[in-house]
Formats: sequence, structure tokens, C-alpha cells
Amino acid sequence: MNGIVSIDGILVPAGEARVSVFDRGFLFGDSVYEVVRTYDLALFEMGLHLARLASSAGRIGLRLPWMADRFDREVRRVVEAARDIATPDPAAAPWNLGECTVRIVVTRGSGEPGLDPGLAVEPTVVLIAVPLRGPPLDAYRKGISAWPFGGPGAPPRGGDPAAKTGEHLFQVLAVREARDHGAQEALVLDGAGNVTEGASSNVFAVRDGALETPPLGAGILAGVTRAVVLEIAGRLGVTARERPLPLAGLESADEAFITSTVREVLPVVRVGQRSIGPAVPGPVTRRIHAAFREAAGGGHNPGKPPASV
Repeated sequence: MNGIVSIDGILVPAGEARVSVFDRGFLFGDSVYEVVRTYDLALFEMGLHLARLASSAGRIGLRLPWMADRFDREVRRVVEAARDIATPDPAAAPWNLGECTVRIVVTRGSGEPGLDPGLAVEPTVVLIAVPLRGPPLDAYRKGISAWPFGGPGAPPRGGDPAAKTGEHLFQVLAVREARDHGAQEALVLDGAGNVTEGASSNVFAVRDGALETPPLGAGILAGVTRAVVLEIAGRLGVTARERPLPLAGLESADEAFITSTVREVLPVVRVGQRSIGPAVPGPVTRRIHAAFREAAGGGHNPGKPPASV
């Protein structure tokens, strides 16, 4: 693996990074994390990511060992150390070339094995900087497929969906099923058959020129990119409605897209076996993504999709 890792503030090459087998993050998924990306090697929305890290830690009673300014300083240090790790990728979107992602992981620490959190001695902080591997440029030009997972009768997902923790088996199984059907993302359904979020993204539908997205109360993670997109929509005069999104409502939408730190605003043109609208990235999705690219900076701005995106 090509990358740089910081373990409790000590930088090591990715191939030499080690944590104890008694670490609770490894044993129980007892950890919280964030993924932040760079544009021109500058961190994007670091403040929002750190605020969500603190919120996630608070929700599971995990004491963060560093203040926000220390996290910010250490993440910038690992990004600087990883400056030259990127490798050329001719299929990449231009705004991802030469960039990296940093996964910020805080575990409750190591100790005697057992479910009691009090067995942990001291939290562990791991920062993992690797070259950014976003969707290829072609995915923005043509859109992707998504596959529904869960729904009535399916086992419920575990954990607190509003906390970004290391407990990810549900999402792993969702992505596995999506891949088995040739899809690039899984869409999580609740017990009523509503789409709540993607396995690692937030979901938007476009109907009659307006955005529709599940509310935070639906049991979803408050996505950083989701928040930026909602702000951009307001600035552009695009109506955004936060309300339940039935699977049938998504399938009948004019357009759809997902948002995440690495994928930005990625068009979805098929859900399950059904095409969304004409099965090409739609004008509202392209407009939102162009505005997001303008705000994010770094690399190429699509400008006039789909010719340039």
C-alpha cells in the first residue's frame, strides 16, 4: 500500500504501520473515524469533519485524546509527508489528480479483551494518508448504477447511524450485494422500504427541478458533502426538500445522485433494474456538481457538462 501513516503522532510508511491485536478498534469496531480529502493538497471542510468526529465520539462515550487544533496540525503534517505518493491515473477525474485522502481513526485503545469499555487504557489515533482513488471521469460523464439493500423483512442495521464508527459489517454486505449485481453503490432501505442513504454516501433525487433527500431524522449520517450541496442549492435557488424517499419515488425521479467526500456529486442513472429518467446525468445534477467544483477548487471544473464531464 502506497501511503503515509501517523500512529499517535509518529509518522511511518504505510507498510510499516502497526497497531496492537488487543486494540478495541480491531477487536470490536470500537472506534470513530472521518475521511477528509484535499484539493491542491489543501484540506476540504476540515472543521466540519472534526466537528462530526467529536459528535461521533460523544455518542459512543469515547474520549478524544487530542483537541481540534492538534488533529488539524497532525493531519496537515501527514498530508505534507504524503505530498509525493500519488501515481498517475489516466482514467481519473482531473480534480482528483495528485490529491490524497486522510482517514482519521480514533479507537478506544488497547487492553484486556472484553466488552467492558473500561478495559481500554488509552485511546489510539491513527491517520492514514493515501492517494485519492475517486470514481473515474467516465462515471461522471455516464453516471453509475445503485442497488437497493435491506427493506421490509431484512435484518436491521446495527449501531448508531448518526455516529461514524468502525462498525461496518452491514455496509460491507450491502456493497458486496451491489457489486454482485454490477452496481457501484448500495442504497440502504429502512423497514418501510424508504431509501435512507448509500452504503457510504447520501442520496438525492431530482423531481420537477427540485432536490429531495432523506432527513437526518430518517437515521442517516449527516454527510459533510450533503451539507455543502444543500447550501449550494439554496444559493442557486434550487428548492431542496428533506423528506422520506420511498424506493418507488427514487425510481420515478427525473434525476438522482449521491454525495460523499471522495465522490463529490456523482450521477446515478439506474437503481436496481430501473433507469432513472433518460438514464443519463441530468441538468440539475450537472449544475449542482459544477457549482460544487467551483466551491471546492482544485483541478478541473466541469463547467459545461456533459461535454467536459
